[in-house]
Amino acid sequence: MTGRRWYVPWLFLAPALAIAVAFFLVPFANTVVLSFTDASTLGGGHFTGLANYHRLWHDPQFWQSVRNTALYIVVVVPCMVVLPLLLAVLVQRRVAGIGFFRAVFYSPVVASMVVAGLIWSWLLSSDGLVNAALRGLHLVSEPVPFLTDSHWLLFSSMAMTVWKGLGYYMVIYLAALANVPASLLEAAQVDGAGAVRRFRSVTLPLVRPTMVLVATLSAIACAKVFAEVFTLSDGSAGPGGQARTLVYTIRETGLGLGGEAGYASAMSLVLFLGTLGLSVAVTRLNTREDRA
Repeated sequence: MTGRRWYVPWLFLAPALAIAVAFFLVPFANTVVLSFTDASTLGGGHFTGLANYHRLWHDPQFWQSVRNTALYIVVVVPCMVVLPLLLAVLVQRRVAGIGFFRAVFYSPVVASMVVAGLIWSWLLSSDGLVNAALRGLHLVSEPVPFLTDSHWLLFSSMAMTVWKGLGYYMVIYLAALANVPASLLEAAQVDGAGAVRRFRSVTLPLVRPTMVLVATLSAIACAKVFAEVFTLSDGSAGPGGQARTLVYTIRETGLGLGGEAGYASAMSLVLFLGTLGLSVAVTRLNTREDRA
């Protein structure tokens, strides 16, 4: 490439760079600046230093949302790592009609969150299908408050998250399983290894990087969870808002004409740093295990 054409690669990159700067870097920088002010959604605001972060440290509502989000990650991420892998192993087999089951398992992914919320609200309401089945089997005498109790609401949202994400991560695992050499599986079978042993000794080590990827992606998704809790609770986050997550609290704090944009920005920055730290921790843990 001649010196007169050094700009050609930048011309190809320019549209993507412009979008990244306009819709990612500038809003992020603005959020950082706002987190050190008392700005509202109406504008204005004055520099307040670390006042917002000091307020966060003593805000019980913020810490409750952090605990709910952490619980969400602890419960959902292992399910997202294990269940889609087992599902991918199941649908990987080449048998008649397996394409239909792949489509069925993936269908929740393409459904909008509003539709999914309506379906789950109907299933889990006090007179819904799940409670009717539980009463019909004489497992409960009173309807289970899936949507009206804060604890049940949080776990119901987790179940909805797992249901909606299974197909997405199943496809990722299918791609990883397709790259497992058939010769290794055949060699293990010749050596007398059964299906479980082949899966544990051959398949799992080869798909472990994909498992780390799934764990990272699902953890980030759980840290940003909002729609599930909002749709299942009709925007209330349960009695007294006890099931609110961190993103829910950020939205609640910064929304509306009287919203506290500065305080919500401080929460957003904490969420960003926490998510970044979680991603780095998972990556380093995987690197350390590879070296060991």
